[in-house]
Amino acid sequence: MKKYDIILSLTLLGLLSSCSGFLDEKLKGQYSAENYYTTEEAATQAVNGIYNSLYSIKLWVFGDVASDDAVKGGNAGDQGDINFINDFTASSDNGVISTFWQDTYETISRANNVIAYVPSMSIDATLRDRLVGEAKFLRAFSYFNLVNVFGKVPLKLLPQTTQANINVGLSEVSAIYTQIEKDLTEAIAVLPASYSSEKGRVTKGAAYGLLAKADLYQQKYAECLTNINALESLKQYRLAGNYADLFKAGAEDSSEIIFGIRYVNDTKASLGNLMTVWFAPSTEGGYYFDAPTQSYVDAFTEKDTTGADDPRLDASIGRDGKPWFNKTTFSSSWSEATGYLVRKYDEDAVPGLAIAQSTVPYHYMRYADILLMKAEAINELGGTDAVAKAAVPLNQVRKRAGLAPTTASTQVTLRAVIRNERRKELGFEFHRFFDLMRWGKEAAETALGSDFKWTEPRFYFPLPQEELDANKAL
Repeated sequence: MKKYDIILSLTLLGLLSSCSGFLDEKLKGQYSAENYYTTEEAATQAVNGIYNSLYSIKLWVFGDVASDDAVKGGNAGDQGDINFINDFTASSDNGVISTFWQDTYETISRANNVIAYVPSMSIDATLRDRLVGEAKFLRAFSYFNLVNVFGKVPLKLLPQTTQANINVGLSEVSAIYTQIEKDLTEAIAVLPASYSSEKGRVTKGAAYGLLAKADLYQQKYAECLTNINALESLKQYRLAGNYADLFKAGAEDSSEIIFGIRYVNDTKASLGNLMTVWFAPSTEGGYYFDAPTQSYVDAFTEKDTTGADDPRLDASIGRDGKPWFNKTTFSSSWSEATGYLVRKYDEDAVPGLAIAQSTVPYHYMRYADILLMKAEAINELGGTDAVAKAAVPLNQVRKRAGLAPTTASTQVTLRAVIRNERRKELGFEFHRFFDLMRWGKEAAETALGSDFKWTEPRFYFPLPQEELDANKAL
């Protein structure tokens, strides 16, 4: 408290000495940890707040724009800091980097509060444990994103109530992954396989899936397969019949979806999927960012068994002369940067609703991703009949797209097919850049071209200057 605030308070105390009852009144609408975490409703609301913090995190800037799948797009002068991410020249004062850091640590901070305070609450034990499990999953998810964008980051695991908890130094990448694995293992023990209501909350399958992904990123292929087998043993997931249907309102309830972000349409407060606004053409009131590249289009060289284009291409992006939404035809003039736009988060307009109120979900993890991870892990482990065994889950994904079974017969050729299949299947779901980084120097430099310079152990974006200034432990 500043000096003049103290003087003012003492003066008022003297003037109001005859009204001591007024001064004894507790503040209305303000809570400490001690008086907030007292009911099941409060604990549930605290966890809901963690989910809500995921709403604005722009993972697409790193997963797509930093990869060979997209460029910034949009108006040339708009959001210029994204261009520096696109060409790998971003500095510590980059606003997009700073915002991503702040938003992700906000999620972690909310999760830390739940993990610290909810376990001691006198509420239903099953609900209590599940809520803490949800918080641990969301904390692990946040650190997984941070460690793959920045590498070493502060591993903050406690409420930000003391200087020691706020000023935390950098942890090694291995230590961050250890914590991710710990959080997910503990979440698996208490999360349900499914929900009869309150759908959209994280499940046991989501925790197994993210743990398998963390294993894959560390090249722990046997452990990855163990967790994928555990996920499949839950018998909760299967591929949807139609790929394009996954990117429409209501698709969040598909049996293919393992973890993602749901949106609501609320005319009083726009809580819809804002990626629709970011990616849609200006003719629909959008900003036409995240423009797909010709390189992405060229990945679809293989025709389906009828000789037609792979249906995932036009389900993922808009191309000149192809059907768009609302019975219109896409025009390459809508995308100044490349002539293409992302289609996955747009949809036929709902009468009376703005595009900011779209309820098209974002799928971070689908069962198709799990099948491709399984194929990759089996192939990388090698051994007897590894190629034939790895082809089984790979061909499940290809079959849904109408493609013939792969003819790859060696580990090297199958590796190339799996990697290209990931690009086509998961395009604009924000995985591509991270895949390139984990595949190593040759894959990254081949895909990203002369603008990209590999730095051992891999390329990371700089920590934001604001954090370097504020965190004394750095």
